[in-house]
Amino acid sequence: MIKYFSLFIFCFWIKNVNAQDNWDLRRCVDYAMANNITVQQADVQARIAALQTKLSKAQVFPTLGFNTQTGYQFGRSIDPTTNQYTNQQIFYQSYNLQAGITLFNFFNIKNNIISSEKNEEAYRLGVGKARNDIALNVAASYLQTLLSVEQANIAKVQINQTTAQLENTRKLVNAGSMPELNAAQLEAQLATDSSTYITSAGTSDQNKIQLIALLNLDEATPFNVSTPDVDKIPIPPLSELEPAYVYQLALTSQPLQQSDSMFVIANQYAVKSARGAMYPTLSLYGQLGSNYGNNYFEQTGSIPFNDTTFITNHREYYIATSGNLPVYSKVRYFKQIANINFSQAIGLQLNIPIFNGRQARTNYERAKLNLENSQLQSRADNLTLQQNIYTAYSNAVSALAKYNATIKAVETQQYAYDLGTKRYDIGLMSTIDYITLQTNLFTAKINQAAAKYDYIFKVKVLEFYKGQGVQF
Repeated sequence: MIKYFSLFIFCFWIKNVNAQDNWDLRRCVDYAMANNITVQQADVQARIAALQTKLSKAQVFPTLGFNTQTGYQFGRSIDPTTNQYTNQQIFYQSYNLQAGITLFNFFNIKNNIISSEKNEEAYRLGVGKARNDIALNVAASYLQTLLSVEQANIAKVQINQTTAQLENTRKLVNAGSMPELNAAQLEAQLATDSSTYITSAGTSDQNKIQLIALLNLDEATPFNVSTPDVDKIPIPPLSELEPAYVYQLALTSQPLQQSDSMFVIANQYAVKSARGAMYPTLSLYGQLGSNYGNNYFEQTGSIPFNDTTFITNHREYYIATSGNLPVYSKVRYFKQIANINFSQAIGLQLNIPIFNGRQARTNYERAKLNLENSQLQSRADNLTLQQNIYTAYSNAVSALAKYNATIKAVETQQYAYDLGTKRYDIGLMSTIDYITLQTNLFTAKINQAAAKYDYIFKVKVLEFYKGQGVQF
């Protein structure tokens, strides 16, 4: 019982593993969106734009900076404690704390913030465009893989049919009812069918490899394409996908068009910001500072003295002098920093740009050209979108007509093949003619499968432009 139970568990596990290796279209698209390098790069650009927005918003906040320096002065230099020239060797240290805030010139700052926000939104929409592009590419590759798998399956059925017919013919040859030539011709046809199957299977493997590469999936990862029931894929009638109607929806739903609109708005505010940079700027500033010098002394006391000086000047004088001699001591470090050398300042600063190498004017003119360029890009993208939609609709109409024709062709070839099989079985048709009917039926089925997948994809492209994404 333990052995049977273990075998059951093992088989169940193997079944689950195999089920997990099956990739349907939704799983392929979701994986590509999460792992595709182009999508990830678009996301990085959006995050860079978000950083620029944060930087722009920070311009309205006050600035605060602190600096300190320490060292030795040699030779003739300015005494940091007296601001007088000296030739002494001085060890010094200084501290400065500065703060400032812009009071006026919000024409520049405010518009720059709005421009950055719109740019960030445009790049976020660019991520959506990258996702849509990869979804469409994955869907095309997925359907191409399904088509190659279907062609391989049809070729395999063809081999089975030829093999069965060869076995029946071989029996008739052995019984003397048919010549050996008939069996030889069917054996040659079986070899051709086998070659066709090998080619179809190789094409299927190549398409699968391309799909794996598009997903950025490790080639060693188990990967089986899940074959859906194509007849159950919802396909709307072409009357609901008129190109003019789809185009109007696409203008407001496609991420590229939305991104272009955001870039135009962002550049409009960038023009206002660049123009505001040419206006005067009024700022409020404040500063705290202090310093220390090891040559700074202060009087800390006095010493009384009594002295007599003898001076000779043609006549002799005796001069007696008495008083107090001052005593000086080096001022302590923290006393200099906190009290004696501590300074404060506050004021207004007005900056009027008069001439700065034409930088402000050039930035303004460049911003206007960027706006014009973004408007032209938006128009170009809209024209391309319109052309793509009308082309997709025309392709869908042609694909539908082709698919309907292949359905009729398969029905006709199948009827001819069935009649031919009956005639061949009773010896009223040559093997060459029978093989020709078989080949025609095989070709018709291949064409029908290709037309079916082509029509489905063409309709799904129109649904994509309609803003409904890739739906299966």
